[in-house]
Amino acid sequence: MDGLRMDVGITLERPDYSLKSGPVTVGWFLLEDSGSAVLFPPERLSNRGANRTHAKSAARCPGVVQLESRYFVLRCPYDLHIGFERDAQGVARLVNRAGPQGAVRAGKLGKILHLVNEAEWRFPDRPTVQLNLGYCFAAEEICYVTQLDAFAHYRPTPLPGTIFGGRFPIHAWVRPLMWAFEWHDTGKDLVLKRGDPLCYCQFEADGPDRPIQLIAVERTPELERWVASMQGVASMINQTFSLFRATEQARPAKLLVPKS
Repeated sequence: MDGLRMDVGITLERPDYSLKSGPVTVGWFLLEDSGSAVLFPPERLSNRGANRTHAKSAARCPGVVQLESRYFVLRCPYDLHIGFERDAQGVARLVNRAGPQGAVRAGKLGKILHLVNEAEWRFPDRPTVQLNLGYCFAAEEICYVTQLDAFAHYRPTPLPGTIFGGRFPIHAWVRPLMWAFEWHDTGKDLVLKRGDPLCYCQFEADGPDRPIQLIAVERTPELERWVASMQGVASMINQTFSLFRATEQARPAKLLVPKS
């Protein structure tokens, strides 16, 4: 039997009628209507205007196209120019550098942007800032969302820090996204421009080959009741992941109703 070789291969194919075949439908909606007109709809990442005339152009590379098709862009809804400082008592605070010339009024600024309590910073020398966005994502089958930096967007003036996102199952847990920023160089201001890519969202479901179909959905009474059951629980308990099984079981039978 010396020299005998056996190669065994296994191919798994999902039947066409399987619920886990074809595109994965992800619904998006805003947590509330107040001020929603300033928010941009999520859009699929693409390099518009890229050179596609050459057969070997990177813009026509299947690997590049496949990668970009799986990221969705959330754009910044506001023009912000923010500084960081400490007062005479050493208390950390944000400063609106734009002043009265800023697009966002001072009374409204504190509702959309806030400095996280210093005791909760990941690193003692890196203040954490959170920008409320209000985007929610949901799915009726196993699906995770990953929020990450807008790595394919070139910024002429780099941000003075990094963003950190997160990953959670949108079939069991729906929460409004926020943009979290860790301020590494507090000597430099944080400047955000309306319309610039703020972050990306990537969706993973059963089967890495399945494309993602992102649709706007209605905030039905059933969906609103389900989402309301999860609001604010992070301030009541630790490790909210322990609630996923219960919230998944409480999910309405029909979750996604496309907007007409």
